[in-house]
Amino acid sequence: MEMEPILLLCLSLLAHGAETACREARFTGTVLPLMRVQQLVLPPTTHSPPPNRLRFRHDVSLTVPVAVGAPPQNVTMVLDTGSELSWLRCNGSRVPSAPPLQAPAAFNGSASSTYAAAHCSSPECQWRGRDLPVPPFCAGPPSNSCRVSLSYADASSADGILAADTFLLGGAPPVRALFGCVTSYSSATATNSSDSEAATGLLGMNRGSLSFVTQTATLRFAYCIAPGDGPGLLVLGGDGAALAPQLNYTPLIQISRPLPYFDRVAYSVQLEGIRVGAALLPIPKSVLAPDHTGAGQTMVDSGTQFTFLLADAYAPLKGEFLNQTSALLAPLGESEFVFQGAFDACFRASEARVAAASQMLPEVGLVLRGAEVAVGGEKLLYRVPGERRGEGGAEAVWCLTFGNSDMAGMSAYVIGHHHQQNVWVEYDLQNGRVGFAPARCDLATATQRLRARA
Repeated sequence: MEMEPILLLCLSLLAHGAETACREARFTGTVLPLMRVQQLVLPPTTHSPPPNRLRFRHDVSLTVPVAVGAPPQNVTMVLDTGSELSWLRCNGSRVPSAPPLQAPAAFNGSASSTYAAAHCSSPECQWRGRDLPVPPFCAGPPSNSCRVSLSYADASSADGILAADTFLLGGAPPVRALFGCVTSYSSATATNSSDSEAATGLLGMNRGSLSFVTQTATLRFAYCIAPGDGPGLLVLGGDGAALAPQLNYTPLIQISRPLPYFDRVAYSVQLEGIRVGAALLPIPKSVLAPDHTGAGQTMVDSGTQFTFLLADAYAPLKGEFLNQTSALLAPLGESEFVFQGAFDACFRASEARVAAASQMLPEVGLVLRGAEVAVGGEKLLYRVPGERRGEGGAEAVWCLTFGNSDMAGMSAYVIGHHHQQNVWVEYDLQNGRVGFAPARCDLATATQRLRARA
């Protein structure tokens, strides 16, 4: 996909702990705002996810604004590098339990002159992929539309028809892409937030045949996730070296033969070690590599909130982190407490105590081949909503933001977007690699140094 607008981006990069000066970079690409928002409430589903996909509860998602159709309809879509087929909630969508204020805006295909439903005789209707456990099938007369049924890692599902329309992202020319026009969906997620923002759909960004990046021939994209609720950036196209010259790249891992537990269209990288502070954990290399079934791959996923490790890697990480933080934080001391079914390294402390201790916590490094994802400070702990301890509820419950994959019923390592905050992450499909660079993602947008030129 050729991106026409010329944009200037000034991004504050952090190299070796020191902030470098911003510089203007001229590149051909499209830039969009990227937001972290609360998920929509939806009822449980009876669909089972594939065996290597995680049942987790998405509290926070990354969303981008997109205009679809002609005339353009403004929608908000979840950015998901772990999913393939994009989808939109279309007119007539059923959300049985969503409060009216939380119901997302629906896309109206009949109001778009460029909208077209895929016919059941089209080649696309015979397509089978990881996100479509039930192959697309013909709805029969009179519509003869191609029906789709999607299921996801968090036990959510969506049903509708396969369709195509034009997508406008930022200042780029419109591109035509297939997507699922969803009329029925359900989810196992839950939240009590009355002001949660809800997305209209999902933008599938993995390497599958029907993903948005594959359909639009996008060879490179990148994002920078700001901490908290601050806006970040999504960049489609352009020269990654011009934007972030200090990127460290790790190659994408590909296994040609089909394996039951290996997702061949995911952004899979090789995890080579884990460190806590200066201590490299004694984890055998075989534990960190996919086995003969494909179990044990490491995926970079913007659609997953936290990071998950298989038990043989999680256990030594938990033990070393508890050991190194024993003088800083008091363990929760409740063996039966497991947050979201996968997080059992938890503590009790006041907000002030955690704020004071956060800069003294040992950094956790995910050592990749040629790169490292370093997690430190506030990104290491998550305050569990609604859980208080101590006299008068003076202490909150905090959990380490690394979960146990085995406890969650999955067989993979996943690097979630919570640990990608303040990191420039580039997906270079042309060269088969993912790049990382520490960054001040809040400054990239807050200082308004991002602007377009004709």
